[in-house]
Amino acid sequence: MTVFLHKGDLPDGVSFGDTVAIDTETMGLNPMRDRLCLVQLSAGDGHAHIVQFERGVYEAPNLRRLLEDEGVTKLFHFGRFDVATLRYYLGVLATPVYCTKIASKLVRTYTDRHGLKDLCKELLGIELNKQQQSSDWGAGALTEEQLSYAASDVHHLHRLRGELDRMLARERRTHLAAAAFAFLPIRAELDLAGWNEIDIFAH
Repeated sequence: MTVFLHKGDLPDGVSFGDTVAIDTETMGLNPMRDRLCLVQLSAGDGHAHIVQFERGVYEAPNLRRLLEDEGVTKLFHFGRFDVATLRYYLGVLATPVYCTKIASKLVRTYTDRHGLKDLCKELLGIELNKQQQSSDWGAGALTEEQLSYAASDVHHLHRLRGELDRMLARERRTHLAAAAFAFLPIRAELDLAGWNEIDIFAH
C-alpha cells in the first residue's frame, strides 16, 4: 500500500469515488478529552491518505467537504466512535455511513469476535498486526510502523464490506443493517450529548 501523509488537510484534487474508507487515531477513547491526531482515508485502491493534525488546528476544508458529501458513503469499522470524534473536532456529521462492525454483529451471530483483526482473518484470510494500536499518535514525527498500521485500518474495509453485504443478503438482514447505519450518526451525537452510557430504548 502507498501511504500519503498530509499535514492539516487533504490536498486539492484527491478523489475517493463513491465510497471512502475512514478511520481515526486519537490520544484515547474519550473524544471530549483525547484529541484527534489522524484521519486515514482510502478508496480501496491500494493507496491510503493520512491527514495529521496539530493540537487545536482542525480547519481542514477539503476533508470537511468530503465528510459532508451525501454522494459519498463513509465506510468505517466501529463508526460510532469515529463519527463522534469527527463531529467533535471538525464540526461535521459524516453521512451517509456504513459500519463493518455493525454489519458483523448483525450477521456473524455465531461469534462474539467482531474486531477488525477478527474480520480480516476470517473473511479475507489476512492477519493484521495491531502492535501499534496503543502508541503515541500525538507525536509530531510518526514512525513508519505507525503509518503502516494506520493505513492498514482502512486498506481492507471495501473488501470486508463486500463479504458482509453478501452475508447480510443471504440472511435477509440487509434492511436491518441499512436502518442501523442511518441511525449511527444520531447515536454518535447522543454520545457527545451525554447519553453514551444510557440505552434510550430500555424500559
